Amino acid sequence: METAMRFTKMHGIGNDYVYVNCFAEELPAPPEQIAPLVSDRHFGIGGDGLILITPSEVADARMRMFNADGSESEMCGNGLRCVAKYVYDHGIAKKETLQLETGAGVLTVQITADGGLAQQVRVNMGQPILEGKKIPTTFDANPVVNQKIEIAGQTFEVTCVSMGNPHCVIFVEEATDELVLKIGPQIERSTYFPARVNVEFVEVILPTEVRQRTWERGSGETLACGTGASAVCVAGVLTGRTERKILNHLLGGDLQLEWNESDNCVYKTGGATEVFTGEWMLPASST
Repeated sequence: METAMRFTKMHGIGNDYVYVNCFAEELPAPPEQIAPLVSDRHFGIGGDGLILITPSEVADARMRMFNADGSESEMCGNGLRCVAKYVYDHGIAKKETLQLETGAGVLTVQITADGGLAQQVRVNMGQPILEGKKIPTTFDANPVVNQKIEIAGQTFEVTCVSMGNPHCVIFVEEATDELVLKIGPQIERSTYFPARVNVEFVEVILPTEVRQRTWERGSGETLACGTGASAVCVAGVLTGRTERKILNHLLGGDLQLEWNESDNCVYKTGGATEVFTGEWMLPASST
């Protein structure tokens, strides 16, 4: 097997991954081994993880997502938008409505194109999972709203949502480095969350506008988290802090979210960017 791997670097409002087109490319090693190597921002390509675009028996394409530590996650909303753009732009499926398979099921994506390239991507993120045990958490509540937890000698009120992957949303006056970088990793690995958890610290600006920082399970702080932004939209409604349509400011850019009352699905709209394409060589010590 060749040790070279063709890749494309893409990002959704700064949430950047290394993408591999497995319709045309064969991986030189298992993805859980490759992900930490290519994600390294000093010795690798640099990114929040590795995403594989593979054939699917039930959809136009399948997305597999691996975090920077090599662990596989069910979903990534920003990654899904990039997969949709790649699938459309590179002619894998030149359709304005795409079906994409993920670890959270098959999701529908709407493409707004200009000049033959996808410019905006609207994703039906599906219905949120609110039952504590199914998120999963150790809480019996359904939904888990304003649940008190003890971390590092402090008490936090959390609202928990799964958007195919688990999220813990905490509304705060200010999303400080102390909260995100110190408390975030402790919550991620706390016993309240048996599969670990993504942690969102959220400032409410207006009932229609929030600001979010995310400590992402397996990757640390990221510039954006699409499933997290979707979970924040749901949590804002459940706690009475926000309306069903919001603008979410993340470190890497803005997303539009809507928790639709008629079908109970969350819709997320934003851009996706292809940065560059190259060839990566698997280090000899890794073969």
